[in-house]
Amino acid sequence: MKAYLYVGIGGAVGSLLRYFVSFITLYFFGNAFPYGTVAVNLLGAFLLGWFTSHILYQTNPSLATGIGTGMIGSFTTLSTLSVDVLFLWENDAIMALLLYVTISMIGGLFFAYAGLKIGQKQVDS
Repeated sequence: MKAYLYVGIGGAVGSLLRYFVSFITLYFFGNAFPYGTVAVNLLGAFLLGWFTSHILYQTNPSLATGIGTGMIGSFTTLSTLSVDVLFLWENDAIMALLLYVTISMIGGLFFAYAGLKIGQKQVDS
């Protein structure tokens, strides 16, 4: 039961952080490109990679679920990425769409890998 509570609290924190990052990027960069979604997904990929290798095995399993599934899971967003892609498609912004998908996919893998490796180095040292 404790895990459910941690997931709920983590989910609330992650969604608020996502809203904050999206609001800040919208304010500074406008809405011509989905900068906020790119930012939260790349940062989330890094954090989940780091968390998986560095923290997961050193903390309470319920807390780990709350952070990984709850907070980071609600911080990142595949559904918004999907809607952004459709929006760019419908507005004939094909180059922006291709750039967005490329950054999201390749960047996400890179950031997750970087987080994983940095976390492993911290554990090993």
